[in-house]
Amino acid sequence: MAITQLRKNEIIAEYRTHESDTGSPEVQIAVLTAEINALNTHLSTHKKDFHSQRGLLKMVGRRRHLLKFLREKDVQRYRELITKLGLRR
Repeated sequence: MAITQLRKNEIIAEYRTHESDTGSPEVQIAVLTAEINALNTHLSTHKKDFHSQRGLLKMVGRRRHLLKFLREKDVQRYRELITKLGLRR
């Protein structure tokens, strides 16, 4: 269900803004997006897993909040991130 630590480190390396960055909004949104996608595939096969469904909704809300923060802080970084992640189709 959850992404592996190796995959998480790859995502952090791809989206970080400087060498020791692990907590910028871009990194947090990218990690949450990967976890959301993994959980969506899990829920497509396990339709009655309501506990995981609640966790998915909490992650989506957290990602929405971070996206709103990034949009208010720097619109250019927000636009680059959503095109890179494929959000807002």
